[in-house]
Amino acid sequence: MSGFVYAILWILTRAIAWLCFRYRAEGTVPRTGGVLIAANHASYLDIPLLGCGMPRRAWYLGRSDLFPVPVLNGILRALGWIPLRLGRLDRDAFGKAIDLIRAGKVVVIFPEGGRSLDGHLRPPKAGIGVIVAQTGCPVVPAYIKGTFEVLPTGARWPRWARVGVRFGAPLQFESGPLQDKGDAKRFYQRVSRTVITQIAALGDVPPPVGGQEDDAPDRPTAGTRHAE
Repeated sequence: MSGFVYAILWILTRAIAWLCFRYRAEGTVPRTGGVLIAANHASYLDIPLLGCGMPRRAWYLGRSDLFPVPVLNGILRALGWIPLRLGRLDRDAFGKAIDLIRAGKVVVIFPEGGRSLDGHLRPPKAGIGVIVAQTGCPVVPAYIKGTFEVLPTGARWPRWARVGVRFGAPLQFESGPLQDKGDAKRFYQRVSRTVITQIAALGDVPPPVGGQEDDAPDRPTAGTRHAE
């Protein structure tokens, strides 16, 4: 049932986005297999507009305090929202994302860890590297354009601007055995920096200034649910 509702919302969102904002999607994602989509994040509109640019259903890692209403919370979980507690590695959320990718699904992550306050890219967090290390999945970078102009942080009503999403070529990372904490940390940094650089290139914008915001453990542990 949730798949049917998702499909209806996909059609409605894409139609409204085209009519109101001349929405356009460029590129695509692999048609089969587990995939991690990594995109910039500047507006509440990013999730629906990213979703309706993909031909496949997707699940989204998003901060857990966005939807405090219990009924709405349950509906959005059924549609693909994976609540993510910030400030530390949320093993339940990341474990669910890993399980979905291993089952051949599409999962979306915002490497910046939250919405940009000024529309510019922020330094990436390390969590994306944890998922890649545990699944070996391809990462498709994506740049969402125009959503900050339409609905920036703090705005009550949308403004008019053209919006769209551009998907890049899949990135594949070979981690090899992560023997110690240093190996794991270097791999997470390589993944997050490469991905955010590719996102910037897709949007023809400068990459973020500053280092990686490290919010991940030094290496995967059996406590993460992917070990089940």
